[in-house]
Amino acid sequence: MPASRRVLIYSHDTFGLGHLRRCREIAHALVRADPMISVLILSGSPIIGSFDFAERVDFVRIPGVVKLQNGEYTSLKLPMAIDETVALRAAIIERTAAAFGPDVFIVDKEPHGLRGEVLDTLHMLKSRGTTLALGLRDIVDDPQLLGPEWNGKGVVPTLESLYDEIWVYGLPQIVDPLDGLGLPASVRRKMVYTGYLRRGLPHGAVQGPPPYGGKPFILVTAGGGGDGAAMFDWVLRAYESDRGLPLPAFFMFGPFLDLELQAGFNERISRLDNVESIIFDSHPEWLLAAAAGIIAMGGYNTFCEILSFDKRAVLVPRTKPRREQFIRAARTQALGLVRMLVPEPMIAEDEMTADWRSMATALRHLPQQPRPSEVVLPGLLDGLGNVNRLVALAIGRRRARGVRLARRNGADTARGGQGP
Repeated sequence: MPASRRVLIYSHDTFGLGHLRRCREIAHALVRADPMISVLILSGSPIIGSFDFAERVDFVRIPGVVKLQNGEYTSLKLPMAIDETVALRAAIIERTAAAFGPDVFIVDKEPHGLRGEVLDTLHMLKSRGTTLALGLRDIVDDPQLLGPEWNGKGVVPTLESLYDEIWVYGLPQIVDPLDGLGLPASVRRKMVYTGYLRRGLPHGAVQGPPPYGGKPFILVTAGGGGDGAAMFDWVLRAYESDRGLPLPAFFMFGPFLDLELQAGFNERISRLDNVESIIFDSHPEWLLAAAAGIIAMGGYNTFCEILSFDKRAVLVPRTKPRREQFIRAARTQALGLVRMLVPEPMIAEDEMTADWRSMATALRHLPQQPRPSEVVLPGLLDGLGNVNRLVALAIGRRRARGVRLARRNGADTARGGQGP
């Protein structure tokens, strides 16, 4: 029986659902493509157990941390100092990697992991011949912010000496995530653009009843929801102020929206006959596929779903703590894939009135927007297929090296056992 092939994926998951959902999609694509591959996901997400995983995909939940408003981290559940928590996470990551023995190790977004927690694992796996790949979404952050951050952490030497490949889950025609960082050519040569990660309807998942009996509706979603309150409020004020909006709205708040804010929104929604809501669905794809249009913040996963289901969308990006969503929304609006709407500062009452009107106008125009498929960008959604090929090539190279080494060792042993 052929030896099994193993892929380990690390995601630090300090906030939201984006990292976890991206890693899960990649894992599922890998096992669909190769019946001999097994994938293990290392994740700090507190709700990873709410998701289902395909056969030959499993996860190890490392202790959670949360990022505070001042940029510092703290332990999510354990009464431990952050340094102790990170040390515990690092030990679990390294021991898991050593025991699992992956052919390929994919690190999502953070080259060193949270506060350097994967560095020892990278060195250990490098010595074992594991292919080390850094997976980056299409945009990491504004280069003016990312450059100093990576320089302070010493990331570039790690990209030069440890990582074998850098996979960018996007297209250079849209954005180069490492532009302006002054990276050496040796690092640039490791970069491969895969295209965006196509999403589909989950197989065998239980689908709830469609909103509004299957009639057209607009889905309002902020992914995990932890930073979506301002967008939810803006859309809700438009529905409260303009009762003649043509399509009803369906809000999906996300599991990380503050409970008090969620209760306040639901109280307002209860007074409207054309707005409904749910907290969370572990299979949001069916809602995205059913929607006539989407209002979203513009995170990577939601953008992939907008493209995959060919949905008209208005993106309302955040600009703090990272400008990633704003850059994505601006670049893709320029290409005609989506429309971007950024709230103006609201100081006086008349400006607040103008603000809800701008959202109401966007909601009215949304059903007439062009679909993303009307823009021709070759390779736009080829990401999962290309990741499958990259993993297969990496495993093939590693196995070939192992065979050559075994033959060489065998030949050396045979020569050493011969008499004079």
